[in-house]
Amino acid sequence: MDLGDIIKGSPAPAVVHKPRPHDSAAKHMTGEAIYVDDIKAPVGTLHAAPGYAPIAAGRVTKLDLDAVRKAPGVVDVLTAADIPGVNDVSAKGINDEPAITPEKIMFYGQVLFVVLAETRDQARRATKLARITTAPGMPMIDVDDAVVADSMVLPDYAFERGDPAAEIASAPRKITGEFRIGGQEHFYLEGQAALAIPGEDGDMYVCSSTQHPSEVQHIVAHVLGLDSNAVTVEVRRMGGGFGGKESQATQWAVLAALGARKTGRACKMRLDRDDDMIMTGKRHDFKVDYTAGFGKDGGIRGVDVTFAARCGYSEDLSMGVVDRTMFHADSGYYYPVLRILARRMRTNTVSNTAFRGFGGPQGKLFAERMIDHIAYAVGRDPLEVRKANFYGGAGRDRTPYNMRVEDNILPEIVGELERTSDYWARRKAITEFNASSPVLKKGLALTPVKFGISFTLIHLNQAGALVHIYRDGSISLNHGGTEMGQGLFVKVAQVVAEEFGQELDRVKITATSTAKVPNTGPTAASAGTDLNAQAALAACRTIKDRLFEFIDEKWSVGRDAVQFREGKVFIGNQAVEFGELVEQAFRARVSLSSTGFYKTPKIHWDREKASGQPFFYFAYGAACSEVTIDTMTGEMKVDRVDILHDVGKSLNPAIDIGQIEGGFVQGMGWLTTEELVWDSAGRLATHAPSTYKIPTAADVPADFRVALYESGGNREDTIYRSKAVGEPPLMLATSVFSAILNAIASLKPAVMPRLDAPATPEAIMRAIRATTGGDS
Repeated sequence: MDLGDIIKGSPAPAVVHKPRPHDSAAKHMTGEAIYVDDIKAPVGTLHAAPGYAPIAAGRVTKLDLDAVRKAPGVVDVLTAADIPGVNDVSAKGINDEPAITPEKIMFYGQVLFVVLAETRDQARRATKLARITTAPGMPMIDVDDAVVADSMVLPDYAFERGDPAAEIASAPRKITGEFRIGGQEHFYLEGQAALAIPGEDGDMYVCSSTQHPSEVQHIVAHVLGLDSNAVTVEVRRMGGGFGGKESQATQWAVLAALGARKTGRACKMRLDRDDDMIMTGKRHDFKVDYTAGFGKDGGIRGVDVTFAARCGYSEDLSMGVVDRTMFHADSGYYYPVLRILARRMRTNTVSNTAFRGFGGPQGKLFAERMIDHIAYAVGRDPLEVRKANFYGGAGRDRTPYNMRVEDNILPEIVGELERTSDYWARRKAITEFNASSPVLKKGLALTPVKFGISFTLIHLNQAGALVHIYRDGSISLNHGGTEMGQGLFVKVAQVVAEEFGQELDRVKITATSTAKVPNTGPTAASAGTDLNAQAALAACRTIKDRLFEFIDEKWSVGRDAVQFREGKVFIGNQAVEFGELVEQAFRARVSLSSTGFYKTPKIHWDREKASGQPFFYFAYGAACSEVTIDTMTGEMKVDRVDILHDVGKSLNPAIDIGQIEGGFVQGMGWLTTEELVWDSAGRLATHAPSTYKIPTAADVPADFRVALYESGGNREDTIYRSKAVGEPPLMLATSVFSAILNAIASLKPAVMPRLDAPATPEAIMRAIRATTGGDS
């Protein structure tokens, strides 16, 4: 039973649905929050720094480390020969990602050796003394190179329904398009970091900045040749993750543990920002080719799209990421006939990985671009074409992967935002402005979000928790989720406090540890609260059942006469302090500790048949963005943004609005300023803040209106009928890209601008020239 269905006569929730501050907000502002690099390390802790490959493809013919070993402060140098277990840090154990490569070089920046020194500065300086002789090969850098060479990480995969070629050919109108979707650097404020401390009997304690402690535990054990029970991984918080610490944090924890194992001394590794950007994966970039057939009103008849993804040198998480691109290539639209094909290309670049949205944003961006293309082809406003193609009732409710869309509220959300944003009056005003402005052009777009919530790798949809109540009534909470600034911990604590009728400050949030809750999945897929809060609730309910039995024995009342609220336990007509009840239960030998477990119901997925229900539910939203571009320089400014987003019945409106605002700005950065550039030799040119531009406070729209959709709650039995909020808001920023397209299209309304993402000033100018034939 959901907490929203608490016993009849119970008061309204007192802690959940309230805008409580982040549990570490004050510590973040004062600098008191403890991250891996802030932990007081044992005396004698060594510092590790990686030495990496100077070419993108080939092999090492000679690795002379004599000067490195003789450098000041150097204690030891690790190579692949020092690995006692299996030299593999891949997420799936498929043996395609060596912790330290022994010879073969697959990307510029691949680890060749690791220096262990008394100080971090000494370790980093020593890495530069290595004499590396290589036999270079011919690298494949761009996805086009890999397509020509048929270089694939995984076989092609497709969703298909009907005969799209025939349907498109017979449609009254058709379009063909091609564009590029760029990648994105995670740019977490806290870089990759790990501290490993050796224990007795070969045990290893690892503090890691990771979204997936259990994976770090198992792979550290794997590489060190240990059983998993010999390794404990702990993480109190991360300074941002965004998916970049789901699988990519593992290698650095492994190398720190390897150094600790070999030397018997604690070992810390914290990557320099430049090294971090060079050596860790990013959002997948794509080349997209599409054709679509449609009616004269813009109603879609058939879609055929191919996504070619740059995956990098290894598989990493590319199967799931690119699958999710395919899952979201429909955005909120029904495709009667379709083929959605994904190609996962192997290149000599760092392996791309999870990033907020996990491939979904790329699929959605394609869909919105295609809708814009159709709208300009038929001469209708893009919003009209969007609404005409939304999922509908029977016969128009099946996704490309054959899941029914049963909870569709997009028409209501879009309709409400259309009204509150004053879309049509602004559209008229923008048309008038553009007619009289020869240089500055404005654009407006209102785009929807439909995002599936659950891991599509079904076994990851589980979570565990551990709850203790101490004799004074204070509560300790632990679960498998990790905190990276998103507010997961405070939301789960709110649920626990509510269940026992306590104030939030009576619940102690403790660090995530594999020694307390084992075998957990990553904190990802926007499912952190859905999974971990339900697991914590299950633990609380087990303890409460014991307390109900104790109360019945002592006071002879059933549970319907008992309420936990206001810091007390109301039993019939009397009230007992919660701490007093707990003390009495302890003296009566009642267990006040329990684990809890939760697995997401209803979901199933047959990848081979491309059919099932991979998502428990969908999160919805919409954004209306207005921009101004300078047609002489390509500069762009976001003038106003209106957002209406669905979070069900919010557990914490303050946290949720913060996630929506942050997600939107991060998505806006991906689509407008964050451009990744590799040179022909495979070296990342944009490897520092000086060459890679993330959004700043100055880029946040001055007129930024965010509202939560008034909802009766999630129709599914989620925690307090809430909905996930981590990833979906990032896709609201697609409205900015469509608005830029709209501004460029005003130069020649019947022509679809050839605009790639990110829409940097250079990309905007290229699109303007292509649209006007150089006559802007």
